[in-house]
Amino acid sequence: MRRAAGSRVSVEGVRLQEFWSRLDRHFGSMRAQSMARDHVFAVLGGRTAVDALDAGLPVRKVWLAICEEYDVPSKER
Repeated sequence: MRRAAGSRVSVEGVRLQEFWSRLDRHFGSMRAQSMARDHVFAVLGGRTAVDALDAGLPVRKVWLAICEEYDVPSKER
């Protein structure tokens, strides 16, 4: 489930859109949605990516956690 940043319609909203776009490009839309919703990342405090974003963690931190866990090449980070 894609979630907007609530009432925060600023740079953070753009970053969140870019996050989902990158996730879809790298993993494919079906896998990206499942991974973001279901995979628990220790580095994000035992949260899923969606839970971490909902908790207010920076989008960049969540993206980098995914990159580390799934060995995303550094040029795509």
